Amino acid sequence: MTEEDLRQLGVALLNSPAEAIVYSDREGLIRFWNGGAERVFGFTAEEALGQSLDIIIPERQRQRHWEGYDEVMKTGVSRYGSGDLLSVPALRKDGSRISVEFTIVPLKDADGAMLGMASVMRDVSARFEELKTLRRQAAGR
Repeated sequence: MTEEDLRQLGVALLNSPAEAIVYSDREGLIRFWNGGAERVFGFTAEEALGQSLDIIIPERQRQRHWEGYDEVMKTGVSRYGSGDLLSVPALRKDGSRISVEFTIVPLKDADGAMLGMASVMRDVSARFEELKTLRRQAAGR
């Protein structure tokens, strides 16, 4: 592939509505919000850009989230940066809760210091509910 082909591929992936892609800076402020994030979370890019990630993190999970986020910003290391999936609850604009799975992509400067991170997320609420139903049914036998 040529450099231009790779650039076009990158732009197409970032703008795809299939996956929610959110980039946040060192402070956890949203700096990129694609069409997939609009679809999954209900906020437009204009509403989300410059806001804290708290707009999509349920209040009960915020302390744990920020402890982990701050640690990744200090160390540049996360087990979720190698492709491992993290499943967590998230919030939509209307206040409803969904289940998302995601991986992160750390962004570092030339010296290796963290600048921020991108998260690639997928709404897995339907699958999560199916599993809960199957577990309840299995437990009832």
